[in-house]
Amino acid sequence: MIIKEKKLENILKVNCDKEGIKVASKIINNGGIVIFPTDTVYGIGCDPYNKASVEKIYKIKSRNISKSLPVLTYSKETAKKIVQFDEFAEKIVDKFWPGPLTIILKITDKKIKESLNLKDKIAIRVPNNKCILELLQKCNFLVGTSANVSGDSSYTNPEEGLQNLEGYDVFVDGGVISGKGESTIIEIENNEIKIIREGSLSKEEILHV
Repeated sequence: MIIKEKKLENILKVNCDKEGIKVASKIINNGGIVIFPTDTVYGIGCDPYNKASVEKIYKIKSRNISKSLPVLTYSKETAKKIVQFDEFAEKIVDKFWPGPLTIILKITDKKIKESLNLKDKIAIRVPNNKCILELLQKCNFLVGTSANVSGDSSYTNPEEGLQNLEGYDVFVDGGVISGKGESTIIEIENNEIKIIREGSLSKEEILHV
């Protein structure tokens, strides 16, 4: 299938198909910045091991460097390469992954800890979207934060992203997203669930685990 290309100030727009995913993954591996669809909103990301690329994300979003960036991955098994699960955390992600749940866990990968300027923990998620999962199969991990300037609303319509952000390299067009908003972020302390941000999953849904 022919890739639909659209140059917008040196930004490449590709379809969310085999060829588009191939192009996007190559750009990511070369240090590029990508906007992509998820099951919640459009996200912006890069190779989390590439410190220079991570710094570009902060600049594009005008995000305070003190605010850490979350990471997306393909599966719980892949996540285990960089984070530590306890039995309770595994039970929760087994119910809600792939899906709109971000969980903060202890990081075990020193390289990603350094490149993302983290202390001891990282926010991680497996999204329920065929397009981004196919991209993650090639990349394993991606910085995965909402594709908007900090303080602005996140978006589900690809045209909004094309018009409102600058400085990225490739836009993977997955059409309009019918999600219910951003993911819910949790952290587990002493076997108790702490809601950091309530998103499309309610506190009640999670506490019923």
